[in-house]
Amino acid sequence: MQTEQLGDTVFETWTPEEVYEALTQHRIVLIDVRTPQEFMFEHIEGALLSPMAFFSAQDLPSQQGKPVVLHCGSGVRSGRVAKMCSEAGVDKIAHMDGGFGKWKEARLPYIGTEMSTGSPKRMQME
Repeated sequence: MQTEQLGDTVFETWTPEEVYEALTQHRIVLIDVRTPQEFMFEHIEGALLSPMAFFSAQDLPSQQGKPVVLHCGSGVRSGRVAKMCSEAGVDKIAHMDGGFGKWKEARLPYIGTEMSTGSPKRMQME
């Protein structure tokens, strides 16, 4: 994990592997800032959806117990949302390096779409 200071905000960058470990141990809240369409097609199981277009730092869950980690498709949108959080006075925020694309490159499990039926399907990368 890398840490930097954005104004008064501590900004952490987590690897997909770090996010996966923390998520499976229920130690973080993972927020997907992609569009609803992107999320419906494929997403990380357990992630909450809060699209960048409608994102409000005031609506973030309390970070008293678990850190909030943001992610998007490539890391660009989650970086922008993290900056919005900093400007709104959030004192600590994290995002996943490389976004969902890097998650898939790391061959981590996710929920995809069964193309023949349109149904959700657990995708286990081997």
